[in-house]
Amino acid sequence: MKPESEEQLLFAFFNEIGIIAQLGRAQFERVLPHGLKISQFSVLNHFVRLERDSTPARLARNFQVTKGAMTNTLGRLHALGFVDISPDPRDGRGKRVRITCAGRAAHAACVQSITPGLTELASTFAPEQFRAALPLLQSLRAYLDGARDRFDD
Repeated sequence: MKPESEEQLLFAFFNEIGIIAQLGRAQFERVLPHGLKISQFSVLNHFVRLERDSTPARLARNFQVTKGAMTNTLGRLHALGFVDISPDPRDGRGKRVRITCAGRAAHAACVQSITPGLTELASTFAPEQFRAALPLLQSLRAYLDGARDRFDD
């Protein structure tokens, strides 16, 4: 199917991203250690990427899930010792969440678990193809991240 309009082109583009995300998540989840789910790995990845603590409410907003769903995810990670949940010193009712050393090690193990799949990709596609696509994807992520805040109102 060849897109005929700009809207069709954008739909086809996001459709491909969605399918790739679904297939990639399923493949990744099959090899995750510690019985982790993608949602749990994603929280660990968020902490490693941003290198700061957060609140459950902010995490729920960042991941666009309910507070209850985030509470369940954080509870599982806390039970495994991968995050620490403590009272917020500025707000007695609130909580602060931070990744632990064990959580960082689990994140590294998760990333390592996908190495065989990445090696296979590297033998199928040239690194230049990924290098060329990365700036567009990063810009698109930044735009959508900002747009999420604009469309929440």
